[in-house]
Amino acid sequence: MIFLFPASRNRSPATCTMHSQTHLESLISFIKSTTKTTQLLQIHAYLLSTSLIQQTRFSVPFLHRISLQNLPYSFQIFSQISRPNVAHYNSMIRAYAMSIHPERGFYVYRDMIRQGIRPNPQSSSFVTKSCTRSSSLFRGLQIHARILRDGHSFDTPLLTTLMEFYSCYGKCGDACKVFDEMPQRDTVAWNVLISCYTRNGRTRDALGVFDTMRSQEHGCDPDDVTCLLVLQACSNMCAFEFGERVHRYIKDHGYIHALNLCNALIAMYSKCGQLDKAYEVFQETPNKDVVSWTAMISGFASNGYGGEAINTFREMEKMGISPDEQTFTALLSGCSHSGLLDEGRSIFDRMQREFGVMPNVHHYGCLVDLMGRVGLVEDAYELILSMKCKPDATIWRTLLGACKVHGNLALGERVIEHLIELKAQEAGDYILLLNIYSSAGNCERVIEVRKLMKENGIQTTPSASTIELKGEIHEFKADDTSHSRISEVYEMLDEIEKQLKIGGYDAAITDVSIKEKETRLSYHSEKLAMAFGVLATPPGTKLRVAKDLRICVDCHNFAKMLSGVYNREVIIRDRTRFHHFREGRCSCNDFW
Repeated sequence: MIFLFPASRNRSPATCTMHSQTHLESLISFIKSTTKTTQLLQIHAYLLSTSLIQQTRFSVPFLHRISLQNLPYSFQIFSQISRPNVAHYNSMIRAYAMSIHPERGFYVYRDMIRQGIRPNPQSSSFVTKSCTRSSSLFRGLQIHARILRDGHSFDTPLLTTLMEFYSCYGKCGDACKVFDEMPQRDTVAWNVLISCYTRNGRTRDALGVFDTMRSQEHGCDPDDVTCLLVLQACSNMCAFEFGERVHRYIKDHGYIHALNLCNALIAMYSKCGQLDKAYEVFQETPNKDVVSWTAMISGFASNGYGGEAINTFREMEKMGISPDEQTFTALLSGCSHSGLLDEGRSIFDRMQREFGVMPNVHHYGCLVDLMGRVGLVEDAYELILSMKCKPDATIWRTLLGACKVHGNLALGERVIEHLIELKAQEAGDYILLLNIYSSAGNCERVIEVRKLMKENGIQTTPSASTIELKGEIHEFKADDTSHSRISEVYEMLDEIEKQLKIGGYDAAITDVSIKEKETRLSYHSEKLAMAFGVLATPPGTKLRVAKDLRICVDCHNFAKMLSGVYNREVIIRDRTRFHHFREGRCSCNDFW
C-alpha cells in the first residue's frame, strides 16, 4: 500500500510531523473507503506493528469496516483492544444484529453494560434490531426499559427501530404508542407506522396515514417508500380510487420512473380489477424487469384472462427476460383460472426442461386446481402423491374444493384424512365436506360431521368485505351492526333480495331448513357491501368489493343475479381470484 511508509530522514522534524499527520489522515480515509478483505488484513498488520490499533481514531473505523467482512476475525480484534469504548461495542452489536447469529448482539450489549460503559442511542438501536431478528420479545422489552432509563426517548431513529420491533411481534398498539410519544417524526417514522398497520391487518389505518402525514398539522411529505407501502395497502383493500390518488402524487413528485413503483402500480391496478390501467402503466414502464412482466402476467391470470397471460409471457421471452418461479406460478394460475389444460401442462413441462425451474408446491397447486376444474380429480390426486416436494394443506384444500364441485364423495373423504394427518383442518374444510354429503343426500354423514365440528370446537371464521366509495373504505362483517348507515343497508338488501327472487334467485344451501337457510345467508359480508354500493352510488356504477375469504356459492349466485337485474358490473376479489360479474354471468364460469 503506497501510503504505508516511514518519514524521510532528509526532512526536518516539522516537515516529518506534517507528512506523518497527512499519512495518518490518509490511512483513516483509506480504512473508511476500502471494501477488499486483503487490504483490510494489510491495514490490520500495520495497525498492530505500530500499536495504532489501541488508538480509538483508528480502531473504531477499522473495526466498523472489518466486522461487516469477517465477523469471527473482527471479534478477535475487538478482544485485543485494551480499553474498548461505546463505539467499539456498537460496531460489534451492529455486525451481530446483521449476522446469522443476531442473538449474540444482545450478549455484547449486556457485556458492555457490565463493563460500566453507558450505551448511547445507536447501541440501543442496534441491539433492538438484534432482538427483532432473533425473535426475542422479552429481551426487546428489557431494551425498551433501558432506553427510558437512559433518557434516549428523544431519539427519532431509535424510536423508529423500536416501532419496527413491536410491529414484528404483532404489538401494533405498543408501536403506535411509541410513535405518539415521539417528539419529532420524520418520513421514516411515518413509513414504519404504515408498514406496522399493513403487517397487522389494519390496512384502512395504513391508508389514513398517507393523508394524516401530509396534513397541515404534521406537514411531512411522503417519499417513494411511503408510496410503495401505500400502494401495497391499496392492493390489499382493493382501494382503486385511493390508489389512483397515490399514482397522481407519484407523477407530481417525480417518482414515476422508479421501477419498483411502476411494478407496484401494475400490481395495484391488477388487484383492483383495472387491467386497462395496469396495462397502461406496464406499457409506459422503461427497462422492465422480471418483476414487471410477472406482475402483468399475474394481473391477467387473477382476472381470468389466461390467454392474455400466455401472450404476455411470449412477449417476455422475445425480450430476453428470464422467467423465475413467481412468473411460472402466475402463468400456471392463469391457465387454471381459464381452464387451459393443455397449455398448463405444456408450461409445467417447459418450466423444468427449458428454464431449469424446479416445480414447488405452488406450481403443483396450480396444476391440481386446473385438473380439478376440468374434472380430472383422480388424476390430480395421483399428481399430489407423486410430487417431488411435500404437499401442504392448501393443495389438499384445492382438491377438496374440486371434489365438492364434481360430487366425488369418496375422494373428498380421503382428502380430509390427509388434512387431519397434517393437523391442518379448518372449518372451511368441514363445510366443503358437509356440502358434498348434502349434495349426495347423505344426512347421516352430515350429522356426524356437525357433531365432530362441535366436539373439536371448530368454528367458522367471520369474514369481512370492503367497498370503496369516493376514496373512503367501508368495511362490513357478517351480520354487521357497526356501519353508520347499517339500517339503510339492511333495508336495501331486503329490497334487492325481493327483486332477485322475482328473477329466480334462491339461497344456495341444502342441509338446513328453508327458514334457517334464509337467516344464515342473508347477511354475509359481501352482500352487505354490495347492498351499500347499490344504496350509495348512482344506477349503473361499477361495484368493487374485496373479501378476505373464499366467496360462498350463495353470494356468488347473488352477485350474478344482481349484475343482471340491476345492470351493474360487480367485481369481487376473494382470497383466491377475481370474479367479474356482468349481465348475470361470472368470469370464473362458476368454478372457483
